[in-house]
Amino acid sequence: MSYTDAQVDAALEAVITAAREHLAAVRAAGGKIDDDEVWRTYVALNNSSVAYDDALLDVFGEVTPWNVDSIDADKADQFFGEETAAGDDPHPRVISVRQRRDYRVPSVTALLKAGQEARDTAMGEDSGAVESVSEALVELLQAGDGSLSALDIPELEPLDGLVAVAEVDEPLDPETFEESDGAGPFTLSGSDRLIGRMDEHLHAEDDDHDHEH
Repeated sequence: MSYTDAQVDAALEAVITAAREHLAAVRAAGGKIDDDEVWRTYVALNNSSVAYDDALLDVFGEVTPWNVDSIDADKADQFFGEETAAGDDPHPRVISVRQRRDYRVPSVTALLKAGQEARDTAMGEDSGAVESVSEALVELLQAGDGSLSALDIPELEPLDGLVAVAEVDEPLDPETFEESDGAGPFTLSGSDRLIGRMDEHLHAEDDDHDHEH
């Protein structure tokens, strides 16, 4: 498509108008997430910017600094509407994600030291000695707010693991299980359903990587 000089001006005015409308929608939304009008004015601003860029390039051989691609407005509205409707149609069951990861301990002494440092940081140097591997892992997990990423340290060698996704009738209530019960919280009841499982072969991948190099 060939553009005229006047069409370049019109495309620029469309960008300015779209930018003002988008700003007004943002202000009106007041920080609301996934606001309908903010999204629609965003699409209009995006597409008017693309049109101006095309016109400027065609007439003057110049481009704007905006690296954007055109968005199909009809598809965008349909997608946004589906996302909004989904918020009013909750899944009838609870989705339960369960993860297991095994580790080899290359050096008990080094792991105890790491656990001790985590405890001392959290509780002070008078908090007592970390005396077992299990204590060290608990301290490391607590320092990382329970995330397994807290165990990504040289003192632990990750082995295989898995992630299981299930649909369950009721959410977990930790208080219904004894602290010594390691199996109960992870056992599926008769009405629960395993949806899928992803196996993690971390150790095998490391071995293959070492072999290739």
